[in-house]
Amino acid sequence: MIEIRGLSKSYGDYPALKNVSLSIRPGEFVVILGPSGAGKSTLLRCINRLNEPSAGEVVVDGTPFSSNRRDLRLLRRSVAMIFQQHNLVKRLSVLKNVLVGRMADLSPLLTSLQLFPEADVKIALHCLEQVALAHKARSRADALSGGEQQRVGIARALAQQPKIMLADEPVASLDPKTSRTVLGYLKSSSKESNIAVLCNLHQIDYALEFGERIVGLSGGELVYDGPPSGVSRDVVRRIYPGLDDPNVLDAAQRLHERRGRGTAEPVIQRAEGGA
Repeated sequence: MIEIRGLSKSYGDYPALKNVSLSIRPGEFVVILGPSGAGKSTLLRCINRLNEPSAGEVVVDGTPFSSNRRDLRLLRRSVAMIFQQHNLVKRLSVLKNVLVGRMADLSPLLTSLQLFPEADVKIALHCLEQVALAHKARSRADALSGGEQQRVGIARALAQQPKIMLADEPVASLDPKTSRTVLGYLKSSSKESNIAVLCNLHQIDYALEFGERIVGLSGGELVYDGPPSGVSRDVVRRIYPGLDDPNVLDAAQRLHERRGRGTAEPVIQRAEGGA
């Protein structure tokens, strides 16, 4: 169980995040929705201490983590990050990029020489199998498409064997078809490994299709926490104040109708001002 207790973050007099608390179960796929400036990225960066929160704590399996160096090392072993821009070392092979996720458990000498134990190589290859890229293990990372590179990023996070993966707009730069593929692999691989996922998304339709639970942020505050089926027009308006686009407001209704007809392909909608 991952518990986020009363996380707040202020930049000077500006409160970017206000007393957000969440409990996330192993294997749960949680999507965060909210407009630009809602605090979505700030929340993820405070969870793994890329940004130091002004208040609050993160608790993993009953253990709270402080900001001292030892706790930060342990926390970052439990919390993996998937970035929007992949953050791969393009000149290295796909396999070596995934093995980066194992470096926390290796000596600095081995990592500097790019020498990895056979057990770690097996873990990395299995993670590539989970995202259907084992056949690309020896390819250079810069020879892959954008969607394939993001799947390598997912495999690298899986190789870390974390308790939770944080995904910050992982499909923002991808086309709709590739986005669905990447989100499908992210969800299926996290389920196979029983790893929780907290994922920021732009697209309301994708959030409702892939998320088992939707967390809505607005103005740094938690305004919705519940199932996709509960995302009504009123909920969307709470998350996106002032939004009047009927195509976006009715996203949940359209998704339920498509599911009723047995069709899963979403119509991609972005809320005005979303980021």
